[in-house]
Amino acid sequence: MGKTLIIVESPTKAKTIGKYLGANYTVLSSMGHVRDLPKSSLGVDVESEFEPHYITIRGKGDILKNLRSEAKKADRVLLASDPDREGEMIAFHLKGYLDNVDEKCRVEFHEITKDAVKKAVKAPHELDMDRIYAQQARRILDRLVGYKLSPLLWVKVKKGLSAGRVQSVAVRMICDREAEINAFVPEEYWTLGLSLQTGGGPLNAQLARIDDKPAHIPDQQTVERIMAESRREPYRIAKITKKERKRNPVAPFTTSSMQQEAYRKHGLLTKKTMQIAQQLFEGISLGKQGVVGLITYMRTDSTRIAPEVQQAAREFIVSQYGEDYVPEKPRVFQSKGKIQDAHEAIRPTDVSRRPADIRQFLTPQQYKLYKLIWERFVASQMASAVIDTTTVDIANGRYTFRANGSVIHFPGFMQLYIEGRDDVEDKDGGERDELGLLPEVAEGQQLAAEKLEPKQHFTAPPPRYTEAMLVKTLEEKGIGRPSTYAPIVDTILGRGYVVREEKHFYSTELGMVVVNLLKEGFPDIIDIGFTAGLEERLDDVEEGKRNWRQTVSEFYQPFAEELAKAEAELEKVDLEPEYSGENCELCGKPMIYKLGRYGKFLACSGFPECRNTKPIVISAGVKCLACGGEIIQRKSRGGRVFYGCSNYPQCKFVSWDKPIEEACPECGKQLAERTLHSGQTQKVCPNADCPSNANKKKRKKASADVSMQKAAQQAAKKIKKES
Repeated sequence: MGKTLIIVESPTKAKTIGKYLGANYTVLSSMGHVRDLPKSSLGVDVESEFEPHYITIRGKGDILKNLRSEAKKADRVLLASDPDREGEMIAFHLKGYLDNVDEKCRVEFHEITKDAVKKAVKAPHELDMDRIYAQQARRILDRLVGYKLSPLLWVKVKKGLSAGRVQSVAVRMICDREAEINAFVPEEYWTLGLSLQTGGGPLNAQLARIDDKPAHIPDQQTVERIMAESRREPYRIAKITKKERKRNPVAPFTTSSMQQEAYRKHGLLTKKTMQIAQQLFEGISLGKQGVVGLITYMRTDSTRIAPEVQQAAREFIVSQYGEDYVPEKPRVFQSKGKIQDAHEAIRPTDVSRRPADIRQFLTPQQYKLYKLIWERFVASQMASAVIDTTTVDIANGRYTFRANGSVIHFPGFMQLYIEGRDDVEDKDGGERDELGLLPEVAEGQQLAAEKLEPKQHFTAPPPRYTEAMLVKTLEEKGIGRPSTYAPIVDTILGRGYVVREEKHFYSTELGMVVVNLLKEGFPDIIDIGFTAGLEERLDDVEEGKRNWRQTVSEFYQPFAEELAKAEAELEKVDLEPEYSGENCELCGKPMIYKLGRYGKFLACSGFPECRNTKPIVISAGVKCLACGGEIIQRKSRGGRVFYGCSNYPQCKFVSWDKPIEEACPECGKQLAERTLHSGQTQKVCPNADCPSNANKKKRKKASADVSMQKAAQQAAKKIKKES
């Protein structure tokens, strides 16, 4: 057998694959893309059917020379960049540069395991030109929008701005949400709780119906009248309804659902989640086992699972939990909307490789994400949970109060995994009540009231987007695709059109100005439905149903007309500076707020003559116990909030968590308060060497050994009322 050169994108992937293949294989990395449109010019010949002019990316010349040299020495060249549109384009550019590449040169690794790699290299195929055309069309469309719109923004708003085809729609969504919140007028309403005395403990209910219609209590006067009438009538158990309800597991992860859940459960930002997933996909050294790819390809919109993998999962579940924990037939999940379905869902490459067994080889974040992927996949193949629900209707004259209870009869998949949810209130602003087993009562039984408890509420505006909520909405609206969610978030933050504060996105004044200008001049570009429709047309190109040049032309012709009209008719927008109330200590001119890469900062209004800048100092309202100074909030170079003493550098107290005026009983350092994902707070010591932190590490390790039965009991407590 002759020598084979395999070219992949990543050095890590090259290292992993190289260990699976013999001495006849050389595996090298292209270090990502090697050719692209030039940065210094449009790079697209609009007059010649949008022909792109690609150039070698700066810094990639030596890499390409080395690859060409190695390709000449090889008898066969295989191109194994990632199995998606971008990977196909990388392979296309490599094939065009290298001399001795056969037509059947493309191999795809959907998982980087020994068997999968060896199987793939034995069955190379031709490049998928439809996939390449789809990626090329996407790249050209993005270039046309970016390079044509940005100069307009420079003239109409200010220098240095840029616009993107998909990112602008994401900014619009955040700006529209901000406008909704600002325009929202809260409405008052009340709920009325009832506690009844029974032999088995209190029965807690809530007013559900008035005159057999859904209860609506608009104000305090109404609730007081209802309470007065209610006290004059007996409370009688009118109806008891018992049902057995099944709760099914959710599908294994797609890119979007993985990003959402990693954020909900571990606070991982979208970009970080994808970085960690890439590491798990490309391979982790597992000691004597060698380097192993732990998960399948992480950019996918499919929930499909290969039949042989499903069977392996069922056998594993039976061995760990018993026959009752697998459904009668393997589960098949329907994907939402139009999907590529080029890959399976994100899953572990070997279901028997349990997270706890390999924890020692993973970083804490790698372990968290792998555990999430593994548990989600295994749970998706498990039996449904069976929940016994009880509803008790209590008649009281015109009023019907209702009590709900539920208990897990059989935990099924909930033994292992329960999906997280966004931290938002119910739409009506009400509270979610924990449910449990109700006390025994009988129909017709009369009970004495222990208390009536009215509560005032106000309807809440729609919540601001978190990363998880934004990604979820982008997917639901058909904006972007699996590989684009993380770059979208990164781009809109980097451009200063939105900021992230306390995990939520806020639109900036600059973002509002740009969105309003685009709405006026380019209604299609900023329209959610139009952008989603264009995504579908690009999908049609990939499926060979549309011509890529025609697709670009259909977009560009009306866009060019709008551009010419906007250049002539749109008025220039003057951004008023936001004054801070402080004067520059160097020149005396007013200091104004500016928005940089890591958030707001103060700058002198005399720029460029005076270049004085300084961070915005926010008092935390807490005294430093070490020196009596004031604790203030600052931002690191990476944009992360931390707390320090105003007397720095004399006092070097610092904490990532907000300090409180209380000393640690173990080491005497000032304690801080940390907010958990559940919303609860706990006291922590910022001193890494404090004995209390050492004790916490021991307790954390011990808690990892909690039995599955205990996990099921905890799962039971998490069941919420589902009306």
